[in-house]
Amino acid sequence: MPGSSLFSLTVLVTGATSGIGYETARLLAERGATVLVHGRTAEEARAATDRLVSTAGIPAERVCPFGADFSRLDEVEAMAERVVVEHPHLDILVNNAAIAAPERHTVTTDGNELAFQVNFLAHYLLTGLLERALTRVPGSRVGRVVNVSSSLHRTGSIQWSDPNRARRYARLAAYAQSQLALTVFAADPRVTAVSVHPGICETALLPLYGHNGATAADGASHVVRLCDPAVEIVNGAYYDRDERVEPAPAATEERTVKRLNKLADVLVGHSG
Repeated sequence: MPGSSLFSLTVLVTGATSGIGYETARLLAERGATVLVHGRTAEEARAATDRLVSTAGIPAERVCPFGADFSRLDEVEAMAERVVVEHPHLDILVNNAAIAAPERHTVTTDGNELAFQVNFLAHYLLTGLLERALTRVPGSRVGRVVNVSSSLHRTGSIQWSDPNRARRYARLAAYAQSQLALTVFAADPRVTAVSVHPGICETALLPLYGHNGATAADGASHVVRLCDPAVEIVNGAYYDRDERVEPAPAATEERTVKRLNKLADVLVGHSG
């Protein structure tokens, strides 16, 4: 639809094989965007793009599958390299991929607590690696990052001396920490970013919140709205669905942003 403000934009959506991510990819593609569909494996990503073409009627050239297991940072780096080569001008990055923290304390091969890596560190690394693709030449539009966060970030705290929570692990606390970190990251001055709680939706994460939720498509609509260049955003802002609200106090503290960047740089193996 040439009249759409998303027409001809290129958007990468992480965790786009199911739930809010899949519906976000569908809505963006329906509005004319070229969508890079990320899945944990290349096979899952391909299956999602095939489904978008066959059931949603999306033109095949408008969806591109990308696979990377976010529990492996080397796969995140490899995917970022491929994105930069194939799509050197990226308009929007939707950091959506997320898992519920496991019942038992789990550490990745990179040495990080699983939920903290998949939900935050992988996105921190990916965003940094895609910064050159997202940052256009002076005078033209600068790419936008939309972090799909959670209202549960308000219950979280970052354990600076033990981010892996090896000494005291609780599933909900680990998940909340990862969402708080993602929300703090939106205030990073290096990127134009916002974070959004898309509402409680019927996805794989629903058990963390309760028994009932809105549809994944409803949640996705709030994400897509923030992707639209016609919608003005405030850098670092936090939205509860369509309403801009104040996040947890830590999320806007300059000291916390800098401290988190230093911690994340160490954990992803990059010097700040």
